[in-house]
Amino acid sequence: MKFFKKIAEWVRKYDDTHNYTCDICGREVFAGERVCAKCYKALPWNNGAICPLCGRKVKEEGVCLECKERPPEVEKARSALLYEGEASRLIIRYKRGDKYLYRAVAELCLPTIKEQFSDAEGLVPVPMTARSKRKRGYNQSLVLCEELSRKLSVPVVDAVEKRRETQSQKFLGRKERESNLEGCFHVTDRAAVKGKTLLVIDDTLTTGATVSELARTLKKAGAEKVYAFTATSVENKHPFGKE
Repeated sequence: MKFFKKIAEWVRKYDDTHNYTCDICGREVFAGERVCAKCYKALPWNNGAICPLCGRKVKEEGVCLECKERPPEVEKARSALLYEGEASRLIIRYKRGDKYLYRAVAELCLPTIKEQFSDAEGLVPVPMTARSKRKRGYNQSLVLCEELSRKLSVPVVDAVEKRRETQSQKFLGRKERESNLEGCFHVTDRAAVKGKTLLVIDDTLTTGATVSELARTLKKAGAEKVYAFTATSVENKHPFGKE
């Protein structure tokens, strides 16, 4: 068993440092990068005006209306990219079976995490139910967490479970999402989170309901601070109320 684990670790390390085509366009690359320079430059980076609480793109600097009405439970949230164009397609592929893309997603996330969350003491993946994990084959948040942990030398705190299936969030508004998620998370190892500054990791932030519910659960278990980082986020089209 140890022999096969060593082989698997060797293969992983080799794949970490050897890549020959861009994970977005398939163009040949020569320095082992996951995303070629052309695609990297064309990606919809979330580096303009953002809400300082949820981190979503807004039209001008300031706290968005949703966060004013109900601030998220996290101290702050950020994302590397906007959920549109090639960034959204990359995330969809990653979630729908192309597990190997975790390396590319992590590579795109690292600069923002290093800049914004240098005080994080642990990375927390958004948990899935056992049924959902069997259906997909992997928890994309956990796989991304593990890769970021290796890159950042920050431990994964996999101490939360999702105890029940919830309705698909895709077509729900913020209030419906919050109601749908209420009470679904449970901390299984309170000692692992007590007094810690934790960073929740997920693929996409839409309204922030998921990370808020998870942050609420972690704080009840004794976490000192909870931040949230997602690879992508959905732009708030009406950040200060509809005209």
